[in-house]
Amino acid sequence: MLAILDYKAGNQTSVRRALDHLGIECAITADPQILAAADGVIFPGVGAAGQAMNELTTTGLDAELRRLVASGKPLLGICVGCQIMLDYSQENDTKTLGIIPGECRLFAPGMHEEDGTPVHVPHMGWNSVTPRDPQERLFRGIEPGSEFYYVHSYYPAPAPEYVLATTTYGIEFCAMHGREGLWATQFHPEKSGRPGLRLLANFHDYCLEVKNAQ
Repeated sequence: MLAILDYKAGNQTSVRRALDHLGIECAITADPQILAAADGVIFPGVGAAGQAMNELTTTGLDAELRRLVASGKPLLGICVGCQIMLDYSQENDTKTLGIIPGECRLFAPGMHEEDGTPVHVPHMGWNSVTPRDPQERLFRGIEPGSEFYYVHSYYPAPAPEYVLATTTYGIEFCAMHGREGLWATQFHPEKSGRPGLRLLANFHDYCLEVKNAQ
């Protein structure tokens, strides 16, 4: 069973629908016991960094997330859940979880594509993602150049060694960061059609491998 973290930042139901479509048992929860018992945790989000961090710290879920990561529990962060895994976000001038070194930055105004087309913020739409490692675990079975869906005005800038995949929107930026067992995507796999569903299935497969190895 996968636990979808409920921290009042929205989008949990979209993730649940995607997992239901895949036939993966899941539950939306803020209960530490259920989170600890789950095979893996998905940390989604739509909203602002300050609001999300306030909810996490008020409920103690910030400490629970750090504990789960330290215990080796597989975790997948999505969008805001990706951004606030870093040390700091420029959005609301927010100190964030500090699980992955780095910060979240606002897209600079006045950006242009290579052909001179203005780049609009927020970034809303489809972009291809390039894994740094062609054998990246979560991209198994996903065609090179596949596009994923984005909705964001801020982008993650982790320490370079944690960058797992990139995309380009005015600038090249990190599309996925983390390490094996701890992944975070700026894009929304649950809204990205077949490639996104495959990524979620790959995460679930990894969670089951970890469970069976224990």
